Amino acid sequence: MSRRLLFAAPAAAVMAAATAAYAHHGWSSYDADNPMRPTAAVVDSHWGSPHGSIVIEVEGQRWDVVLAPVSRMSARGLAEADIAVGQTVTVHAYPHRDGTRELRAERIIADGKTVELR
Repeated sequence: MSRRLLFAAPAAAVMAAATAAYAHHGWSSYDADNPMRPTAAVVDSHWGSPHGSIVIEVEGQRWDVVLAPVSRMSARGLAEADIAVGQTVTVHAYPHRDGTRELRAERIIADGKTVELR
């Protein structure tokens, strides 16, 4: 293996990881000027890395809701059972700017408690 390749490969890996992280956490792609506060039943739930997520049904349309990392939700008192399928939640969230039905949640009200996610 050439010396150039030996040094270029790790640099390329770092750049690729940084690009993926930036794209994944591009919070500017959500519209903070138009917050939403839907209350709806959870129709799908994911409790895992890199963050939790739920799908809620609002007026016949399904919305993907991006939550916080599991460690943060747990530390702030939100349990996996609180966002299980069939639970009713209220999310304070920002819609995606591109018009897809995706929300970035700032806080969630579940099982009678309000949990800050950011």
